Amino acid sequence: MTHLLAAVDLGSNSFRLVVGRINDNSDTSQIYLVDRLKETVRLAAGLDDDHYLDEAAIGRAIAVLRRFGERLHSFDPGRVRAVATQTFRMATNIADFLPRAEAALGFPIEIIAGREEARLIYQGVAHSLPESQEKRLVVDIGGASTEFIIGASYTPELLESLQMGCVTFSQQFFPGGVITAEAMKRAEIAARQQVEVLSRRYRRAGWKYAYGSSGTAKALAAILPATGLSTGGITPRSLQQLRQRLIRAGSVEAAALQDIKHDRAAVLPGGLAIMRAIFEELDIELMHAADGALRVGVLHDLAGRDDIHDVRDATVQQFMTRYEIDAGQAQRVLQTALALYQPLEGVAEVAAAPNGSHAGDSSDLEQMLGWVANLHEIGLSIAHANYQRHTAYILGFSDMPGFSKPEQQLLAQLALGHHGRLPREGLDLPSPAHWSVLLCLRLACLLARRREDIPELPCRLLGSPGQHVLEVQGEWLARHPLTDFSLRAEVAEWARLGRPFELKIKRPERSRKSRAA
Repeated sequence: MTHLLAAVDLGSNSFRLVVGRINDNSDTSQIYLVDRLKETVRLAAGLDDDHYLDEAAIGRAIAVLRRFGERLHSFDPGRVRAVATQTFRMATNIADFLPRAEAALGFPIEIIAGREEARLIYQGVAHSLPESQEKRLVVDIGGASTEFIIGASYTPELLESLQMGCVTFSQQFFPGGVITAEAMKRAEIAARQQVEVLSRRYRRAGWKYAYGSSGTAKALAAILPATGLSTGGITPRSLQQLRQRLIRAGSVEAAALQDIKHDRAAVLPGGLAIMRAIFEELDIELMHAADGALRVGVLHDLAGRDDIHDVRDATVQQFMTRYEIDAGQAQRVLQTALALYQPLEGVAEVAAAPNGSHAGDSSDLEQMLGWVANLHEIGLSIAHANYQRHTAYILGFSDMPGFSKPEQQLLAQLALGHHGRLPREGLDLPSPAHWSVLLCLRLACLLARRREDIPELPCRLLGSPGQHVLEVQGEWLARHPLTDFSLRAEVAEWARLGRPFELKIKRPERSRKSRAA
């Protein structure tokens, strides 16, 4: 079969869109790029000292996103993934900007964490290179952040993201494009101060090959040999020669560099300073430019969600092991929650988030319910009292490969509400269908409280989101007074929050003979 997927990479310097065709006729799926768009937005240039994104930068972004939205008009929401990076993470007015950006694109935008960005970058680079078990260092200098990854084959081992990029450094140290020896020295020192935080750990891990991905590395790999400063690849000597040439010329334009793209000239000085700092701190002797990068990594990650290789499932399993979760209890809660959830009416409809973006259909919600059921007891590794709060904190703020920030926040919200009193504040689920998921999770935890297998579920949840009826067998309930008490308390708890559901006790039908008598 052949499928089309699309990835949108909203970087701090450029916005990119790639469309890939998946061929899965063989044992392994392959992605072939069929279309790509790139536009320089220089979003990070619109941040002021308070990280407020100005209207000019927002306007540039919205215009590009509208054009991307036209290209993606016929795509199903499940076939598109848009990710945003450092400038979106930094912007203090993101709450105002993000809904406008999503409306222009026509799809939800995920603001991903720095290490998740690094993981996706590595996936993109690894899939563009021949498979190898040799360790690789991948460096990606973006507009406002720089990612560092060491991995082998398709598995990253070290992931880090630093808040420095070619746009922000060029603005800070080379205003107006003026390049001086003193400015270059200050930029390099500032970059080295950041890189030294990870340099010892990365040098100790070691690597055989070093690759640079995205704009700065690819620009340098083109400029250096074309200008006669390198015979191939990026080296310390070629970077030093380029540095001297730029300082003598006083600007990129005056340096008369060969094979430099017009949109790269304004941010080359900052990118060069960062690259030299990386070479010095990590003792790199040779770096090659690599294709792939974030957008291709997003495509492969999105493709993995269509098959058994969803990296989020692997992350959940890793967290269960790391926090020594009782796998048997997690499975009991999971099976019970899913058994309660599946008969509900209306869950197949798309759950719309408050900003109108796609929040997930029935399968998405069922998957989310499964993940949070497996992870709901993470907080017990810290303390039993209010453990649901510890669980919510871990799920909300940990690095969770494969999960977007909105997905992590939803996991955290469900975990926060799965036990104890339903908080009036801090619990803000995006739709009635998500509240149904929370109800199923709470009821499952309640029914599995004895931490024993339930041979046959004594109840079923009926109705639709916002109108639930829990039908329970009366004879079973009479034999379980604690559960009876807990279920009635649960009804009162939901009524207190203004989201009532009904408890209906089902009595056994008498035989015809008994009724006649």
